[in-house]
Amino acid sequence: MKEEEMEISGEELRTVNLKPIEATPEAFGEYGQVVEASPDGDEFGPRDAQLDLSRGVPRFYIMHLENRPLKFTNITHHASVTQCLGAIGGHVWYLGVAKPSIVEEKGNNVVKSRCASGHYYVPPSVEDVRVFKITGPKFLKLNRGTWHAGPLFRAESMDFYNLELSNTNVVDHTLHDFVKENGVKFLIDE
Repeated sequence: MKEEEMEISGEELRTVNLKPIEATPEAFGEYGQVVEASPDGDEFGPRDAQLDLSRGVPRFYIMHLENRPLKFTNITHHASVTQCLGAIGGHVWYLGVAKPSIVEEKGNNVVKSRCASGHYYVPPSVEDVRVFKITGPKFLKLNRGTWHAGPLFRAESMDFYNLELSNTNVVDHTLHDFVKENGVKFLIDE
């Protein structure tokens, strides 16, 4: 991580430059799964997405995104669902992540989410944020509670398939604002 300081409206805002890590099953394991092509006829196994869609109606759709440059200041998690994201066409994209931090009860540095579930979590730390580069025909399955920022990409627009619950972004969307809470913004150094 490289850091620079910038002044924005009288306050210092620290810029953290993150080098992307290639998304492989081993490298991404703490956050979820990298799912790649398997031969037709293979039976269900550990290389397949291990999904939890039990807390609502699944929604599988094509998400059109525009203007998502390689920087972010917010990160979010979903406490009730695993989520799958993949670029249509296998184009290169990036995802900022931090490990799930949902906890069962109150404690030091524990926050109660404002979303409908009202779950408790520990905010992600700046030092724990990583960025993954996803290339080729694969998708990411995020574990429940994995903090994520993106998809981010260089093109003007991209389409992604997205598997979550029908109301994920309405009732299960917890956001952490790094500018407000930590005085930090992230840039992908690629």
